[in-house]
Amino acid sequence: MPANLTPEYEKAELRYRQAATDEERIEALQGMLAAIPKHKGTEKMQADLKRRLSQMRRAEQRSGHGEHKGPDPFHIPKSGAGQVVLIGPPNTGKSSLLAAATHAEAKIGNYPFTTVVPQPGMWQRDDVQIELVDTPAITAEHVPTGLMGTIHNADLICIVVEAGESALEQIEETLQVLAARGLNLRSVSCNQRDPAEPNVHPGLILLNKAEASSGVEVSTLQGLYPGLNFLAVSARTGGGMAEWFRNLWDLLARIRVYAKEPGKAPDMHKPFVLPPGATVSDLARQIHRDLPERMRYARLWGHSRFEGQQVHKTETLRDRDVVEIHE
Repeated sequence: MPANLTPEYEKAELRYRQAATDEERIEALQGMLAAIPKHKGTEKMQADLKRRLSQMRRAEQRSGHGEHKGPDPFHIPKSGAGQVVLIGPPNTGKSSLLAAATHAEAKIGNYPFTTVVPQPGMWQRDDVQIELVDTPAITAEHVPTGLMGTIHNADLICIVVEAGESALEQIEETLQVLAARGLNLRSVSCNQRDPAEPNVHPGLILLNKAEASSGVEVSTLQGLYPGLNFLAVSARTGGGMAEWFRNLWDLLARIRVYAKEPGKAPDMHKPFVLPPGATVSDLARQIHRDLPERMRYARLWGHSRFEGQQVHKTETLRDRDVVEIHE
């Protein structure tokens, strides 16, 4: 079975080959393990990655340089339709946005560097879940050890700055911190990333606390950074939150597919989330890894010529299709 490695995996593998330190190698291996497709064709590769990662962590601990004796707090397993990491300078409201969107128990304070390790939370709207990860503040002088691994592993990056007169300075500083570490942000969807540009990461920029701002306008910033999308949001009032979610869903470029059992109604609250171009066979594999081999045919409601049309396992699916698999 082919591995069908993703651009995210290939980018992490390139970082591993270019790594100059054991810490960078560990972060790259974590990225490879998080990005590798989870199916039977990659089981040996997954086992090898886990073995190499375990060996490097043991060697790091024996050398006395390891900071963690237990699980790595900067490695956040992916969940939901995609993982979005919130980064930026101190006191821009990253933790407040996490709490407002996900109701996670984020630590919020009016003093710098309140967050010391990444904090995940699940944001659900309609029938979709997106994982947000709040992170420690970054500045030109300080990037916490391990944080770049968290950033690289995420599907999307949201730079959070404070709407107002300091917005432009905060944006420029954060973009320069990323660029100095070989990472460039661009508002391009995950399925349109250019393999020839492995250091380009999808994302956008949020202007938080917009309710109290009379500073730089979104349109002005959009003109200064034509490759990036800007959104004004407010964790306090909820302004712009729905538009933010829609932008994240568009950048993730996923499709929702609903499965149904013969003779029963589909569960329209729990879709399977798949990449564009996924087939009935890909859906079957998500349900159970042996199902693609057992299935005889499927019926499709959605983009088919007529409702309940019989289709082959190679049929390409679209957003909000309903599929009934027959064994």
